[in-house]
Amino acid sequence: MKRKITIFATVALLLVAVVVCSFTLKKTTLVDCGDCVDGTSYAYTCVDCEGEGETDDGVCAVCEGHGGTEAVGTCETCNGATEVVADSPYYATFMSLMPALIAIVLALITKEVYSSLFIGIVCGALFATNFNPVATLDTILEDALIAAVSGTAGIFVFLVVLGILVALINKAGGSAAFGRWAATHIKSRVGASLSTFVLGVLIFIDDYFNCLTVGSVMRPVTDRAKISRAKLAYLIDATAAPICMIAPISSWAAAVSEYTSGVVDAAGNEVSELGLFVRAIPYNLYSLLTFVFIIAIVLMKLDYGPMRRHERNALGGDLFTNGGEVVSNEEVEKGNSRGRVIDLLLPILVLIVVAVIALVYVGGFFGGDKDGDFIGAFGNTDATVGLPLGGILVLVLTVLYFICRRLVTFKEAMACIPKGFIAMVPAILILTMATGLKEITGLLGSDAFVEGALANAGALHNFLPAIIFLVACAIAFATGTSWGTFGILIPIVLSVFPAGSELMIIGMSACLAGAVCGDHCSPISDTTIMSSAGAQCEHVNHVSTQLPYALTVAAVSFVGYILAGFVQDPWIVLAASAVLLVVVLFAIRVVTNKKEA
Repeated sequence: MKRKITIFATVALLLVAVVVCSFTLKKTTLVDCGDCVDGTSYAYTCVDCEGEGETDDGVCAVCEGHGGTEAVGTCETCNGATEVVADSPYYATFMSLMPALIAIVLALITKEVYSSLFIGIVCGALFATNFNPVATLDTILEDALIAAVSGTAGIFVFLVVLGILVALINKAGGSAAFGRWAATHIKSRVGASLSTFVLGVLIFIDDYFNCLTVGSVMRPVTDRAKISRAKLAYLIDATAAPICMIAPISSWAAAVSEYTSGVVDAAGNEVSELGLFVRAIPYNLYSLLTFVFIIAIVLMKLDYGPMRRHERNALGGDLFTNGGEVVSNEEVEKGNSRGRVIDLLLPILVLIVVAVIALVYVGGFFGGDKDGDFIGAFGNTDATVGLPLGGILVLVLTVLYFICRRLVTFKEAMACIPKGFIAMVPAILILTMATGLKEITGLLGSDAFVEGALANAGALHNFLPAIIFLVACAIAFATGTSWGTFGILIPIVLSVFPAGSELMIIGMSACLAGAVCGDHCSPISDTTIMSSAGAQCEHVNHVSTQLPYALTVAAVSFVGYILAGFVQDPWIVLAASAVLLVVVLFAIRVVTNKKEA
């Protein structure tokens, strides 16, 4: 009851603040694309032609006749990108950020992402329509939810295809076969730990698939090597989200690409969504440094914090320390006993190859209608078309392959379709809500406001990546979702920096890295919970042992983003951060050994 009262009180206070602020804002008459050249701010410039069609008489020659001067019209040329409700006092003001801020505050308080994002959408629609109830409902449906679904339809298809592919691999017994192979070939603790890490890196297409598969496959191997369940849970968690976040062909990359599509285009950046994601990978310090951290502690045989006690007890035969084995309902299906290791590896490898071919095909590599080279085609591709195209083709080939090998029947293969779809419903729901919120904030001119407010920030821009990293960490930790975090923050983050600049890439990477870090540390994160389930470990043990490790990498990443803001060279920053991390680990080992001496 107290929690509900707190939630309602928070919403009421936010709405009161909105009403009070509305009386202090300057009244601004806004126009559609037909008259957009009359103003002097970014909001009055046609996005489609970027001012090239403007003439001295104040008419956009490119857009003239498509939208006229009616605020309710939609310009067919720019697709309504520059149109807003006339006489709105909120466009390109601080209030344009309020929908996102409301969503963030509610998510922090309620720990519920779906409803928080939807309330943010509702508030944004109210601002955009001057609190007209009928127009608000129309804006929510057409400009937010329908626009989000129509714009992300290709990504939805790819997510569902991934879910079905995961269900098929498990049904065919590929995951279980790898576990049997590993149990007979891996004996040492170092070998078991590194094998868990390698398998986690290999399964990069989806974090849920990663958590459950790695846990089920490697649990017998790590038990035999006397590795604690808490350590196994950490190895699973540390390779699930981080590898998905830096793999261009994954459910995470698809979502990030969709979140950046409208923002990048509106800012005038010529880099494609997927090309932008690829450019951001070297700056994703938390994900990359997590891999360095895992390899270092395994080779150094270093454990500290609560994990040290768990590992020592495991050597004595106690794999759990506190509590016992937790049998999870989220267990990977054993599948066909005739499954082989190749049945896990082959579909993933084929997916990589076919997806890359599909992406460059869409980018014009084979038709020669783009840049004509592989890198140019990859940079100009459309992930919403290329990824579903490649995914569907691989799915068909995988079904035929498993049926020919008599690992699954046609009926069993078809039964994997709804199972895979259901597994991806949470991801699709977050993607829809977050994209809808992005559409609403764009309608209110948040890009124009943030860009104008920070235009004269000067040296502050160099520190913003580090600040963005901390903010994303805090939001993801409190809400337990990295998808919801970067769905809220990316539109704001990308509008801060000049389009296509190196700082924009660093800022985006900091947002993604912070989202992964907070998600990694959060006890309510789905991947944290799934990692505990995959390792069949007490959840509280996993959270308490993982936190010191994650915070160590986060601290070094924060320093790295400060350096990145000034150096702006990914390889120098990454190398310096990796060296710093190793130095920190050696220092921790010295301190730990002294305490026990």
